[in-house]
Amino acid sequence: MSLKICAIGFAWLLSAGCAWSQVKMPPETRNAALRYWQAFSEIKDPPADKAIQEEMEKVLSGQAPWNEAVLGRIVAANEIATGIMQRATKLPDCDWGVEYSRGPEASIAFVPRAHVLGRLNTLRGIREMAQGHSQGAVDTWVAGIRFAQDLMKGGSLIFALTAKGVLMREMQTLTTAAMNGHLNSSQKKQLYAAVNALPEDGFDWAHAWEMDEGAADVYMAELLRSKDPAGLFETMMGRPVPKECMPPSQHQVDLYHKYMADVVAALRMPPASAKLRLTQLDPKEYGICETLRVAIPSAQRANDERMEMMATRQALLQALQTK
Repeated sequence: MSLKICAIGFAWLLSAGCAWSQVKMPPETRNAALRYWQAFSEIKDPPADKAIQEEMEKVLSGQAPWNEAVLGRIVAANEIATGIMQRATKLPDCDWGVEYSRGPEASIAFVPRAHVLGRLNTLRGIREMAQGHSQGAVDTWVAGIRFAQDLMKGGSLIFALTAKGVLMREMQTLTTAAMNGHLNSSQKKQLYAAVNALPEDGFDWAHAWEMDEGAADVYMAELLRSKDPAGLFETMMGRPVPKECMPPSQHQVDLYHKYMADVVAALRMPPASAKLRLTQLDPKEYGICETLRVAIPSAQRANDERMEMMATRQALLQALQTK
């Protein structure tokens, strides 16, 4: 009897297994941003302890070697988050789903989490290198480079600045690894190809500037429609209402758009040429009334960020070519 029961049970399991194998799973997403959101939700924030934070900063900046006793558990606790992130960088699309029609009120709450995740990924690579897993470290840092590029997709200057921080940290860490002889020739070639494929200044800063202009357009349209533009200004900008230009005239709006277009053109120039051109544009910016001028980011700062990115990228490419 027991043999018969076993035979029946085995047949049931076999048929169940066959039925299970016929289940068709839905296709996985092609949108990396959805996976990044999952990674953000898995982040275990590092302890607020000041000594740990200082040690983390020293290791990230290359001022101190890897400290497994202090930082190892932080990286280990976030392996799920960084693992999801690294796999997401291999997906072909990245749409963050920002509500651009909301203008300056669009939620970008994920940006600080992206900053944290990028730092954790860099630390993971440093830990892997310290443990002798050089290829794992290289793959981790290459994923960080791709993550920075994805972070910029469709984003404004705040995205660019956050992505720049992630990318700069990855490139500086890689430069140190290359100069200290921690990379073999194959790894240097792999990294050189990845870094050389980047724009010289890291990202499309002109497009990021255009995205800021688009957000400001929503702000200006709301001012013009509002029955209480002064109150709306205080709510959105958190500062006292300007004495003039409330709401702004069409002439002032036209001056604003002309200046913004000129900055976009300048940011498509080499940074040295752009610096001079932006200085020449200063009078145009000062000719825009304060109500609109407060919505204009610093063009010179954006260009300075480009110059710093170019210098860091070039230093890494040179280090990767050193035998």
